[in-house]
Amino acid sequence: MATACTGTGRKNIQGHPCFGGNHHKNGRMHLAVAPACNIKCGYCSRKHDCANESRPGVTSKILTPQEALEKVRTVMASEILGPIIKVIGIAGPGDPLANEETFETFRLIGEEFPHLIKCMSTNGLLLPEKIDLLQEIDLHSLTVTINALDPEVAGRIYSFITYHGKRYTGTEAGNIIIANQLEGLKRAAEYGMTIKVNTVLIPGVNDDQIPLIAAKVKELGAFVMNVMPLIPQADFAQVIPPKPEQLETIRTENEKIIGQFKHCQQCRADAVGLIGQDVTVNEGGCSVTPPTTPALSL
Repeated sequence: MATACTGTGRKNIQGHPCFGGNHHKNGRMHLAVAPACNIKCGYCSRKHDCANESRPGVTSKILTPQEALEKVRTVMASEILGPIIKVIGIAGPGDPLANEETFETFRLIGEEFPHLIKCMSTNGLLLPEKIDLLQEIDLHSLTVTINALDPEVAGRIYSFITYHGKRYTGTEAGNIIIANQLEGLKRAAEYGMTIKVNTVLIPGVNDDQIPLIAAKVKELGAFVMNVMPLIPQADFAQVIPPKPEQLETIRTENEKIIGQFKHCQQCRADAVGLIGQDVTVNEGGCSVTPPTTPALSL
């Protein structure tokens, strides 16, 4: 019988920088092994071979599971990075659950580095049917991006979804993805996974959805919520992103409902290091990136 996500039922996530761990001392490593995606978010622009941007959906290279394992070996052998990396995460650049490589990578990492926390970020479309596999590979923490509870609003945010071989749009797509996100989140909580919900704040589109999402995901067992500002691009390139004070006001109100994650840097799919202080891992070692933030160097 799965354990409810209450108190001691939640898996131990001590050291996870996104779930209350010290993000100034504890680092994470994202492995870009998941290129395929089953939805098209209006704010998403996925790019490969991109070294100068620091945002979700970006990676310098798509890795095979074996290449990902080799990369983890390189980082964990580093005198500087090895001691601080606590988490191995898969966050794209597509949706991890739409890629079998996700599960193979986690199995390989778990066999060789069982002490590392396994973490994954997903749009949640396939979560109900994949949650048992995630439990089998001992996934500790899960992030689900939920941008609306109203199917009409979701239909404006997602250009389309591809579900079991069929493409859906508009309200029909919204109904499917919202139902699956909530069911998958509930089942993940029953397994004791620690859950973060990401919500992209798109001014004029889903502002009123934020408190509704907060209340619902708290009820279903989410641990913390991360309200992220829109990065204007793709279909929402002309939308003005929320001002910092607007974002802070929304987070403060939301904190009355569910804990807020406030140090998100909207990381790349291949981020390595401390949050906001990433490094690039090459065959010959590690080099500093991105230029806009302080970084660790080897």
